Amino acid sequence: MGFEHYSFLKINVDRRVAFVTIDHPPFNLMDMPLIQELDRFSREVQDDQGVRVVVLQSADPVFFVAHVDLKFIETWPSELPPKPTELNPACQMFERYRTMPKATIGKLEGIARGGGSELLLALDMRFAARGSILGQAEAAFGFITGGGGSQRLSRLIGRGRALEVLLGACDFDADLAERYGYINRAMPPDKLTPFVEKLAYRIATFPSDAIRLMKASVDTVHLPVELGLLEEAHYFNQCMITKEVRKRIAESLELGVQRSREDELVNIADKLAEAHAIDG
Repeated sequence: MGFEHYSFLKINVDRRVAFVTIDHPPFNLMDMPLIQELDRFSREVQDDQGVRVVVLQSADPVFFVAHVDLKFIETWPSELPPKPTELNPACQMFERYRTMPKATIGKLEGIARGGGSELLLALDMRFAARGSILGQAEAAFGFITGGGGSQRLSRLIGRGRALEVLLGACDFDADLAERYGYINRAMPPDKLTPFVEKLAYRIATFPSDAIRLMKASVDTVHLPVELGLLEEAHYFNQCMITKEVRKRIAESLELGVQRSREDELVNIADKLAEAHAIDG
């Protein structure tokens, strides 16, 4: 798929990785036009067999994605509406990035507050350059998160730390965010892009079913352990009947996986990744 006619997203697919650069001047405000394009891309890419990994990044040197457009407040009802029975458009879009059968990675170089933070939180992994900033400042303006921030943060970093982020309404630098588990890793700016690209290209060599079902298995964490283990077994069985798994197991045996010491296992995994890579 060509992913054409986007105004605020620059999309480049290389070796099964879709690099999505957000470019919505003046500072990547999370407004309806940007939400609509992020939503359209998520719908188009989720079924694209040529993409296994999605990397979201920014063209803006200061902002990844800024807060949600506060003009939304001007259109809000003045009286309490009925309790929602479906997710708002932004949450629907965020959920699609979380649940799509692709690995999704956020590459943060700059600021991600409010809606920008919530977009990152919906992704599978988040990596940031040192000096980057994350935060959820909604409480300071008198309201709470509306794009899933309270739900995702509490599940990701625990109740106490989530409330520190949400009620403190302060900025968190990348190093502290890493310590809290808000992001996966903080690293020097010059190391970020090479690291993310290497990881994305590596994951993109793995079978699409393995990526899809590994995500599905991880997302059973809300279940009691025994039920989660049963779900994992079900997903494992789905993988094992595929031709791709049988092929890769045969290749690993040829590479000596049963003859090698256990500390050589990763080296053989590296060789498999190289064998199934697409040349750039």
